[in-house]
Amino acid sequence: MKYNVRPFYLLLFILAVTVNFSGIATDFFSDDPGLYASIAKNLIYKKDLLQLYTYNQDWLDKPHFPFWMVYASFKVFGISVWAYKLPALLFFLLSLVYTFLFTRKYYTTETAIIAVLILSTAQHVILSNTDVRAEPYLMALIIGSIYHVARLYERFSISQLLLAALLAACAIMTKGIFVIVAIYGGLLGQLLFERKFWSVFSVKWLSLFVLTALFTLPELYALYIQFDMHPEKVVFGHTGVSGIRWFLWDSQFGRFVNNGPIQQKSSGDVFFFLHTLLWAFLPWCLLFYFSVYKTIKNIVRKVKLPEYYTISGGMLLLVLFSLSRFQLPFYTNIIFPLFAIITAPYCIKQLSQSEGKLRDLAQIIFITLLPLVIIVVHFYLKPESSVFFITDCIVFGALMLVIWFKTKQRPQRVFLLSCCSVLFANFYLSIVFFRTVAAYNGQIAAAKYVNKHMSKPFKIYSLRESNNVFQFYCNRPVSYLPVNELRTFSSLQPTVFFATQQIVDNLKQQHTDFKIIHAFINYPQENVLPAFINKNTRAGTLNHVYLISK
Repeated sequence: MKYNVRPFYLLLFILAVTVNFSGIATDFFSDDPGLYASIAKNLIYKKDLLQLYTYNQDWLDKPHFPFWMVYASFKVFGISVWAYKLPALLFFLLSLVYTFLFTRKYYTTETAIIAVLILSTAQHVILSNTDVRAEPYLMALIIGSIYHVARLYERFSISQLLLAALLAACAIMTKGIFVIVAIYGGLLGQLLFERKFWSVFSVKWLSLFVLTALFTLPELYALYIQFDMHPEKVVFGHTGVSGIRWFLWDSQFGRFVNNGPIQQKSSGDVFFFLHTLLWAFLPWCLLFYFSVYKTIKNIVRKVKLPEYYTISGGMLLLVLFSLSRFQLPFYTNIIFPLFAIITAPYCIKQLSQSEGKLRDLAQIIFITLLPLVIIVVHFYLKPESSVFFITDCIVFGALMLVIWFKTKQRPQRVFLLSCCSVLFANFYLSIVFFRTVAAYNGQIAAAKYVNKHMSKPFKIYSLRESNNVFQFYCNRPVSYLPVNELRTFSSLQPTVFFATQQIVDNLKQQHTDFKIIHAFINYPQENVLPAFINKNTRAGTLNHVYLISK
């Protein structure tokens, strides 16, 4: 490694971690984190780690592991937004550790550092560390399991066997059994290309499979307790629903063919993730495509690669996602560690003159565009203060100038400038942009109003199941009441209902009797529209949410 780039690698790593943690206290601006945080909060309210509830109703969708991690954080630090995000961010750090260890094992130390920087500066990774779901957990669990599988492949060890199985099981208990496609797919690819495929039936690999299944038993037991023992429960509009069957089959295959209880409006596009990666894995997406092309070309030419885990596991799961009819942009985040490892060698590798120019051009596009986009966004957003924007410009502007003049090797210089551009953009997004969006989330304002002004033992209902941010920020349990039951609803206890603009408009049209307690300004979209970004047209994108009573 060239001495003059070592300080820049270290400094950019520190800045990357800082930017990834900068959104830890940012309020929720989308619904899913509110849902997951509410479910974890209900574990504390109900003093039950095995059964998942939302709005005091049984909830069957995602497995338990992330909720257990958030539960532990809530128990230690109290219930808050940052305590919800903290365990996910710790797993993000763990994914960086395992990415470094795996890459250093098969490549050089400099390549390992570059892989870590690619992973920690990928656009959707940083976004997912602000808008936290399950992806940070899965990144660590998948690359960690693959690392221990690789160690186990070289030499049998009880500790490596147990760690590989445990991390694989935790990944399954985070998202479902399909995640083992990346882990076992990577192993099968390594065995296949090393011409040792039949050793897959050896005792250590069979032991890995058995132990993974054994470590997954807590999830199966929890589902059995909540659902299989109670066939009378109504789930997805049906009785006799098996939680274990749902976990092992329906939730996986049902999503794959998009015919389960939870469906997506679109029917799937085989090219969805190929164009999604253009922004989700920026600024490394074009270089990643080039790296995959070169890797596959070497395999076809029978050039021996340092390892086959990453290309086998990563591409196999990417193909599975692409064939699925249920597709969401953040699905690929879980294999970004593998993508980073595939891409890292080609960031500084000696290429032909034409390939080197193409590599530089691919990165210069993002080095130029990302800062320009943020400057334009800031101009139209017009936040109350420009302190963070000015700080952002000074820190990363000065760093880019120093890198430009001090780094002699062109590939390293382009790589470092790419890191700076995406960190500049995402520091602004985390500290300024998303906080501005969250400030217009009426659910938060309504919940804070309830907490401050309604000290009496009111019963709280939401008239829509997707108002999960309101559910989380309320300091008391929130139940769900279908809006069509409001007309006939009666209670001896004082009751307050949370309603969106659409529901209130419908109630007025139906001449339903109700009183508005308070109205709160609200931005009703999860996608941030250009009209909202422009402060002059923002008012036209807003509506209200309400606290009402009968």
